[in-house]
Amino acid sequence: MRHAQLALTALMLAASSLLSGCFTLAVTGVGATAMAIDDRRTLGTNLEDQNIEAKTIRIQLDQFPDAHFNITSINLGVLITGEAPTEEMKKAIGAAVANIARVKHVTNELVIGPNSALTARSTDTLITSNVKTRLIGAAGVSSNQIKVVTEAGSVFLMGVVTRPEGDAAAEVARTSSGVLRVVKVFEYVEKSPARAP
Repeated sequence: MRHAQLALTALMLAASSLLSGCFTLAVTGVGATAMAIDDRRTLGTNLEDQNIEAKTIRIQLDQFPDAHFNITSINLGVLITGEAPTEEMKKAIGAAVANIARVKHVTNELVIGPNSALTARSTDTLITSNVKTRLIGAAGVSSNQIKVVTEAGSVFLMGVVTRPEGDAAAEVARTSSGVLRVVKVFEYVEKSPARAP
């Protein structure tokens, strides 16, 4: 049963990547070309981010089967969200993820407590979809640059952005239905960098 849940989590990770606008290889057609052109990461970094996320599934299966956590990697920076039963396990998960090759830094936002219910996760998925939809076409925001992750009503925003872009995205998220708090986990640049080849 636990393996089935983790397989479902892996599938949800892939689906989340597709919704984020950051995944370019599994999407085909004009939309994929537009996303690839608009992504500020290089193709190599994009692949490394996906590889980091995939490696955490094995870590979860082998080392932390009692915890519920999700990994999001953008530009080799990693965000951990979800729940861990103890502070010690939270730290151990953070250390295990930090030891994955190519990881630059880890933001550990695990909450100490029981694993969230599937109904709560469904609500979080709806919030993520709503925020992503509102980011499309929002003034001062390039939605393809921003990954949205929601956990227990907290919205985490990741991406390579300028400070004005990050602030504009945070305002969109803050004013979205169901959002309890917004956490910016951005990598800031001084100006919009050239698009990745």
